[in-house]
Amino acid sequence: MTIDVILPCLNEEAALGWVLGRMPDGYRPLVVDNGSTDRSAQRARDLGAEVVHEPRRGFGAACHAGLLASSAELVCFMDADASLDPAELPRVASPVLDGRADLVLGRRVPTAAGAWPPHARLGNAVLAAILRRRTGAPLHDLGPMRAAGRAALLALELTDRRFGYPLEMALRAAAAGWRIAETDVGYLPRTGRSKVTGTVRGTLRAVADMRRVMHS
Repeated sequence: MTIDVILPCLNEEAALGWVLGRMPDGYRPLVVDNGSTDRSAQRARDLGAEVVHEPRRGFGAACHAGLLASSAELVCFMDADASLDPAELPRVASPVLDGRADLVLGRRVPTAAGAWPPHARLGNAVLAAILRRRTGAPLHDLGPMRAAGRAALLALELTDRRFGYPLEMALRAAAAGWRIAETDVGYLPRTGRSKVTGTVRGTLRAVADMRRVMHS
């Protein structure tokens, strides 16, 4: 069984070699270029990945474009910035493959100082706590590494195309009665500067998007 791995990508040329080189057997990378100004798309092609172009900027737009382009029964999502190790994807996907869960998220565990700046970690923790109270889903992190069935995800009819996409996925899955779980994954210092967690402004923008989804 082939599992598609959706990798939203914006100027990640420097990280793609490590990320794609560590993709496990049976996991096919779909790199969704979201308007990169570097050679990310060409680098991904050179390394054997399928490249999907999504000109509309937005994390959710890139994720959903990859979901639409996928042909696999089961899909995974993860960032393309080398902050997450693709070698850990089977740990996230196995509960879905085994029929023990419908959606699994990787709970990030920092592996080095500075991997997860305090402002980003705090914002994430607050949103996760609100999500637990609202839905009962046992989540402590709204992390980007996750796995679920493709057809079921499409049936959720996700509409957010910004940073609220991961939260909307969890909210709609919980409302639909999905079995949601999480498992620990290592969180590494990313390659290059983050567009979100690397700056307070980026984190606030992401939190604002998620709060909008939470209260919609």
